[in-house]
Amino acid sequence: MTSTLIHNIGLLVGTRPRGHGAAAGHAAAGPFADAAPHAHGAHAAGPLAGAALAHLPSLTDAWLLVTDGRIAAFGQGHPHGPQGGLVATPQGASPLPAVYRQLDASGALVLPSWCDSHTHLVFAGYREGEFVDKIRGLTYAEIAARGGGILRSARLLNETPEDVLYVNAWARLHECMQQGTGAIEIKSGYGLSVEGELKMLRVIRRLKENAPIPVRATFLGAHALPDAYKDDREGYINLIIEKMLPQIAAEGLADYIDVFCEEGFFTQEETERIGRAGETYGLKAKLHANQLHRSGGVQAGVALKALSVDHLETMGQEEIDCLKGSNTIATLLPGAAFFLRMGYPPARAMVDAGLPLALASDYNPGSCPSGNMNLVVSLACIQMRLLPEEAINAATLNGAYAMGLGEEVGSITEGKRANLLFMRPVPSLAYLPYAFGTNCIDRVMVNGEFLLY
Repeated sequence: MTSTLIHNIGLLVGTRPRGHGAAAGHAAAGPFADAAPHAHGAHAAGPLAGAALAHLPSLTDAWLLVTDGRIAAFGQGHPHGPQGGLVATPQGASPLPAVYRQLDASGALVLPSWCDSHTHLVFAGYREGEFVDKIRGLTYAEIAARGGGILRSARLLNETPEDVLYVNAWARLHECMQQGTGAIEIKSGYGLSVEGELKMLRVIRRLKENAPIPVRATFLGAHALPDAYKDDREGYINLIIEKMLPQIAAEGLADYIDVFCEEGFFTQEETERIGRAGETYGLKAKLHANQLHRSGGVQAGVALKALSVDHLETMGQEEIDCLKGSNTIATLLPGAAFFLRMGYPPARAMVDAGLPLALASDYNPGSCPSGNMNLVVSLACIQMRLLPEEAINAATLNGAYAMGLGEEVGSITEGKRANLLFMRPVPSLAYLPYAFGTNCIDRVMVNGEFLLY
């Protein structure tokens, strides 16, 4: 058993009891308000919603005990009890391990690592040429109509060997980890053929097997209509349902299913049909919804009881009201809106309506070539008017719940992985999103060990 006692933490951020929920000590808002409480007086586990999103419990002058890569205990003040061999916790004194090392945090601000619940990390090539096309005035839809966008990525991916895809994706994943990501979801969707989608998902499986952080895999065969089926929508949907899904399930390659519900891609009815087919193989939906138009994606997500609906740049009161009656998490991707010069999702209205929000990067070669969650948190505050506490909760705990990892990562909680960020000296928590061009991270801990740079 390996243990590390980290002491002299200036501010330990995101401290929550086991069985935490909509906010320890605060009333939940939205669809989770009536969730049954867990034992020991804690609220039922679940994402933070509405006013609870602004509650970010923290301890000053703190310590934290890590054992075998997981958080074993934490507290405030001097960690040792009166007998020296004990750590004093809110639940009473607990014995220290017989052998442990000590780490002086030197007054650092420490918080849970980012949980990025929406990425397209596996791809074959970048699309900087389209970046220039957008500067010259072409729209996202116009580039797609000319064979660019997703279809270009699909052609490149199908030409690229699996081992090359894996090596490049591993390098991107390691970069994200160095920037503070401690759990990640990765989608397929650039194969758009049986062989291509399986190849992508096998790469993601290799990442999942070898990465030190949790990785979730999402099947996104319904990302676009491939060239071979541009005049045969029904044929491609049948290919997804009758050929791709059975083989993906047989190999256990995916945790979730996604559909790009958008004008020019897949309709609300088609999205629900594909999502229900995924359900028969145990794949819960996580949908692309309402990025470019009010496409019915939110309504499809609620009908499918989706874990999350993602993007939501184009929302009306009807969609907000639809989400209010559900347990579906609204995942916002401000990096994509920034890169595409689009309007941002109405985050403030969604929080005020009592919805649970998550933040994610949308890392992909076309509309957000960055997995830097620090920038995402800054954009959420600067452009969507989230409070720093709201943005950090949305990028940690709620991001974890948006990929089914809420009991594994996302907060300083006993039993969760010790995936932590140790910040450089900063004057306050608000400084993190405020200093959007500054790398505030000093060291990244994964499973109780610091990453080597």
